[in-house]
Amino acid sequence: MNQYTLIHNQKENRYEFHIEAYTAYIEYEKYQDVLHLTRTIVPKELGGRGIAKALCIAVMKEIETQGLKMQPKCSYIVSFVEKNPEYQQLLG
Repeated sequence: MNQYTLIHNQKENRYEFHIEAYTAYIEYEKYQDVLHLTRTIVPKELGGRGIAKALCIAVMKEIETQGLKMQPKCSYIVSFVEKNPEYQQLLG
C-alpha cells in the first residue's frame, strides 16, 4: 500500500491526503473526546487505488494516538470498522 501523509485540517474539521492535484478526506464532528466520522471523500480521479482504506487506517491510528474515540457515521467507515474489528476498540 502506498504511503501518504495525513494532514489534520482543523479549520475544515477533516483529515486529508493530498495526492497529485486532488484531496481525499474524512470529515468529522468532535463531541468532547469522540470524533463522529461523517463523510469519506475520494475524488474519482483517485479511485481504485485503495486510498479510502489507507485514509481510514491513518485516521484510526491518529485517533488512537490522540487518545480519542470515534463514532462512524458514514457508510464507508461503518463497513470498514465491521471488516477490521481491531478498530472497534476505538468506538466511543
